[in-house]
Amino acid sequence: MKHNNPSEKIIDIVTMGLLTAILLIGQLGMSFLPNIEPVTTLIILYTLTYKKQVFPIIYAFALLEGIVFGFGIWWVSYLYIWSIFALIVLAFQKTDSALLWAVISGAFGLSFGALCAIPYLISGGPAAAFVYWTNGILFDLLHCGGNFVITLVLYKPLLNLLKKMHAFQHNH
Repeated sequence: MKHNNPSEKIIDIVTMGLLTAILLIGQLGMSFLPNIEPVTTLIILYTLTYKKQVFPIIYAFALLEGIVFGFGIWWVSYLYIWSIFALIVLAFQKTDSALLWAVISGAFGLSFGALCAIPYLISGGPAAAFVYWTNGILFDLLHCGGNFVITLVLYKPLLNLLKKMHAFQHNH
């Protein structure tokens, strides 16, 4: 992003920090529900609003996840899973259908465990990856349903809010 003055850069850095914090707070605030979180929906909205600027937010979120929960093998998947999802969102960025985003979000939730199994495939082989993935299928189903509902309900209002915020920050 091109900055005409230093205060614009500061505003962008603060905005990215706040959006990252919202991801973490949203996930932690809903952590009592198994695999139901607003992160997927927020990644959709952040990507649609901030395009490629979403990647520093994603990596800062992954770093915070590691600090909060520890840097285990599971953490490696956070370095690529959310980036893959952001690339999918960028591929469909012309879409403005809450229902289609809910379906994409649900499908991502359903595939989350399989994507998380990749480090286990590398470190423990196909059997380890298969066991990891199949043990979490119930959680993937919950993740799918939660993502679908959260995205369907929050997509339009939060996208409008983010776009207004983004426009305001660049017009002042």
